[in-house]
Amino acid sequence: MSVNVRIPTILRTYTGGQSEVSAEGATLAEVIEDLEKNHAGIAARVLDDQGQLRRFVNVYVNDDDVRFEQGLGTATPDGAGISIIPAVAGGC
Repeated sequence: MSVNVRIPTILRTYTGGQSEVSAEGATLAEVIEDLEKNHAGIAARVLDDQGQLRRFVNVYVNDDDVRFEQGLGTATPDGAGISIIPAVAGGC
């Protein structure tokens, strides 16, 4: 399945500055594996040492937060839009 992955600014160094890239995979885990194959280093920013999604990285398949779906096992249908959104903290 071919999907479109929206890349946040902080991860664009891995995609040559591209804000959106294509990836292949029937599940989120397969999509991340394909991203890593084509954009080395990006998986380490999205996954922790145990291979799970990092606590402060939110991932959406279309409009669904994968934490409330099947996590890395979430289906990624052909043409789906995937958004990787790192947490933002700050303020006064």
